[in-house]
Amino acid sequence: MYSLVKEKHSVVLFILLMLFGCSKQSTDAVEEEEHEEKKFTPIEEALPEHRQSPGFFLDSWKPKQIEAPDYQEKPKPGEMLDSRIKINTETVIGKVPNTVYGNNINPYIGDIHQEPELIEKVKNLSPNIVRMPGGNLSNVFFWDASPGHLPPGVPAQLIDGNTGEKSDFTPWYGEGSWSLDLEGFYEFIEKTGSTPIICVNIGYARYGKTEHPIAQAAHYAAEWVRYDNGRTRYWELGNENYGTWQAGYHIDTSANQDGQPAVISGELYSDIAKVFVDSMRAAARDIGVKIKIGGQLIERKVTEQWETDVVRNWNRQFFAAGGATKVDYYIIHNYYTPYQDDSPPSVVLNSAHDVTSSMMSWMGETTAGNGAEMKPIALTEWNIFAAGSQQMVSDISGMHATMVLGELIKYGYGLAARWNIANGWDDGNDHGMFSLGETEAGTDQWTPRPDFFHMYYFQKYFGDRMVWSGTQGDKALKSYASTFSSGHIGIVVANTASESKVFDVQLKSKEPGSRYYWYTLSGGDGQEAYSRKVWINGEGPSGIAGGPDDYKSIKAYSALTSGQGEIKVKAPPRSVIYLLLDAQ
Repeated sequence: MYSLVKEKHSVVLFILLMLFGCSKQSTDAVEEEEHEEKKFTPIEEALPEHRQSPGFFLDSWKPKQIEAPDYQEKPKPGEMLDSRIKINTETVIGKVPNTVYGNNINPYIGDIHQEPELIEKVKNLSPNIVRMPGGNLSNVFFWDASPGHLPPGVPAQLIDGNTGEKSDFTPWYGEGSWSLDLEGFYEFIEKTGSTPIICVNIGYARYGKTEHPIAQAAHYAAEWVRYDNGRTRYWELGNENYGTWQAGYHIDTSANQDGQPAVISGELYSDIAKVFVDSMRAAARDIGVKIKIGGQLIERKVTEQWETDVVRNWNRQFFAAGGATKVDYYIIHNYYTPYQDDSPPSVVLNSAHDVTSSMMSWMGETTAGNGAEMKPIALTEWNIFAAGSQQMVSDISGMHATMVLGELIKYGYGLAARWNIANGWDDGNDHGMFSLGETEAGTDQWTPRPDFFHMYYFQKYFGDRMVWSGTQGDKALKSYASTFSSGHIGIVVANTASESKVFDVQLKSKEPGSRYYWYTLSGGDGQEAYSRKVWINGEGPSGIAGGPDDYKSIKAYSALTSGQGEIKVKAPPRSVIYLLLDAQ
């Protein structure tokens, strides 16, 4: 009996060992498979199509150095990879012009040159380029006017380009503490260490009532060049003069003395531009400075039925009349998303690449198709038009801003200026980077919005040359890579998905240094699609909107480049990772 029982026990033990052993082997195999390196489809190292040269906007380019930030150790994520960012530092897309980080100011935000809090924040942001007088007011701004003292021929009324009705005309020149004047602008520029781009008044060449309004307006612009005395290198000829919303689009022909038509055209704008360029260049020669002057183009192929014939024919007529032979660069504007649509985050974020690429493609097409020379492109106004869910003041807008910067550099834009430093709450449909302190907004004056923090970190951790990068795996991750002259590598990775993504970074042409550092900017866990807050490495704002006050001193996350996963990061839903690799 004993031997039989013993034999039965041995059989049972054998069976149990076989079952548990197989189970253990099976579990080990699954775990090994889960931790096996994910296989990604190879990608071609293609350079961006339609890229153009930034041209003379690179004249101010300088080598960029960076030092490793203070950091806190952060464990690498243990999850499987969703994507891989491949980088080849030997494939240089181009130098990064510091003129792409610009912004706009306008007279109606007041005496900002006397606002130390704002000045300090703009200095930290370092936009490099600041545009003035900005927007529609450019065509009604008189740089040296004062109460009772206007240039010759300024009318008492203007015609509305949409309605054809006359209304009283109030010229702008910076009267009172609520309106910025030219001297205040120059002081703001000096205090923030910025370079100005000035938009001269082309509307005056249309609605002016002198015998020769075009020559008068051109002379007035030339006098501004003389008074400026070399402080400004970049000048623009008017603002969106093709638009029905602009002063001078439609004029009172009964008051005009040189036979101009009621409505402007691309041909007439070209003729006006040629006179302005000659006068302004002569003024620059008189004072011994060199300036660059830009002319306006339509940034897209016009297919919509509601567009005016003025817009539809603008580029063709401008080129045919010879305007392109006079100007140094072409000016375009774009607000990326459909006008006042309550666009979801996917539409906002996808527009960063789609619109930036298509605009540059169209610039090549419209110049070549009209036998004109391609010249550097300046996007002197950009933002989003999405409205209804406070998109403009959200972290998604900040994500969009950083992605647009990457795309602008990739496609070779020479200058860009976001619209704008401050604007007006309008229930959150506010393009302003800083709050004006409106009660409805619930924020103090000069509280930065999320786009400020994103653009601050982008410029700080993006180098002086863009290099090739590509995403393998999940395409929700968009990457932009750069090198610093100090040998560091700066990478920006945007996760456009509504769920977290894990990625790693692989360098093709060199080994990384010993450590990598990163900042994670997101709208925060559990936030709505359009959060007014931005969190930086877990630190958020003290109020209902904006970001942390100590954004300059927040420690980076960091890990060693050796070991499991090497350079591996987890990006929260709809977030941007600003990543720095040590120099080798």
